[in-house]
Amino acid sequence: MDSKNQSSDNPENQTPQEDQQLVPCQPLPIASISLSLSTILPTHFLIPPKISSTLFRPNKVKIPTQISSLSNLSLSASASLPPPTKSNFKSTFSANPLQDSLTLNPLRPSEPSNAAGLRRASIVWFRNDLRVHDNESLNAAHNESMSVLPVYCFDPRDYGKSSSGFDKTGPYRASFLIESVTDLRKNLQARGSDLVVRIGKPETVLVELAKAVGAEAVYAHREVSYDEVKGEDKIESVMKDEGVEVKYFWGSTLYHVDDLPFKLEEMPTNYGGFREKVQGLEVRKTIEALDQLRGLPARGDVETGEIPSLVDLGLNPSTTLGQNGKPAANASLVGGENEALQRLRKFAAECQAQPNKENKDGTTDSIYGANFSCKISPWLAMGCLSPRSMFDELKKSTSRTISAASSQKDGGSGTGLNWLMYELLWRDFFRFITKKYSAAKQNSAVPVTACVGAAA
Repeated sequence: MDSKNQSSDNPENQTPQEDQQLVPCQPLPIASISLSLSTILPTHFLIPPKISSTLFRPNKVKIPTQISSLSNLSLSASASLPPPTKSNFKSTFSANPLQDSLTLNPLRPSEPSNAAGLRRASIVWFRNDLRVHDNESLNAAHNESMSVLPVYCFDPRDYGKSSSGFDKTGPYRASFLIESVTDLRKNLQARGSDLVVRIGKPETVLVELAKAVGAEAVYAHREVSYDEVKGEDKIESVMKDEGVEVKYFWGSTLYHVDDLPFKLEEMPTNYGGFREKVQGLEVRKTIEALDQLRGLPARGDVETGEIPSLVDLGLNPSTTLGQNGKPAANASLVGGENEALQRLRKFAAECQAQPNKENKDGTTDSIYGANFSCKISPWLAMGCLSPRSMFDELKKSTSRTISAASSQKDGGSGTGLNWLMYELLWRDFFRFITKKYSAAKQNSAVPVTACVGAAA
């Protein structure tokens, strides 16, 4: 013991040969550590059986050349040591209080219990679905991802002059859209998320953002027009090159496209045939808005961006003003999900409060409201409100029977509510027939006007 202590107290008196003679006398884990640290630490730090974790720095380990064949022993030695106070692993998961319940362990990603199956980051591409309620793409991204980046693109191809010299998007519609996007951002922020806004082509903007945040998937709702379908194909193509999955959902009609009792290519070309085939078809339940959403990805440090003005979109804001300098009557509609839900509830209450008004000829007024309309079409067009939400809200707000595909001889106009559902069914017909003939890979197409002319 005296010689050992003396050797520990005078490390400078030891020779390399003496050092090598001491090694076999120590347990194997201590031996490998003492060898790897002997060049930078005095040996008396290595004699105690317990080594402080603060002395273990893998990035400073130096293995002498004469024992390079034993370098792999340092891995087994670390198993017998207390764990480091701070892991050197840099996780790509963003810090988000919503992830606390997932108990992620970055050192063991293959464990089934650590939610390794979730995507690290995903993008939700908002289009004509500017809402947080009944939004399947948003909910799916939230459930399948650790972080979510909501994005809206003002596509410059939708603005400017057409070949006929008219505005592709007029100032009133553009103003309504800007208000709807602004309202969507507020609703996302209230739920712990945000909205990234860009002016640019989606196939360019989405790829850049996917690279920046390391997104593994893009979630979006499908649309029906030819240009929109063609744009979806472009997105899928560029994302496939980047190894990013694109997941599309359907949420713009009363009836889900997957629930139709026929294939879309077998869609009847007249409304009467369509209504007969969907008779008795059940409307899917709406998807409730989440109280809290996943946070934005930490990687990339993406700026949310400013929502553009009419001037930024190349439009003249003065056209929305009257001669007195105040907003024109046409500009009185306020865009956004909150406004849409308020109007829907108000309309449902009016329908419940007012009895059917029978006319002298025995017919009834088909619907209540100014000019016999609920005036909710602009919000439906922008997706601030879903048709299923309308159907669900009216069912909750009244005890009357509501049937979208009424078989009454009058076409379903027995009550104001049934008439509204009847109009929603007409809307479904137009969207499904447009989708049928606007598929990007469709070689031949039948003009939609010809189909409408045969409507019953």
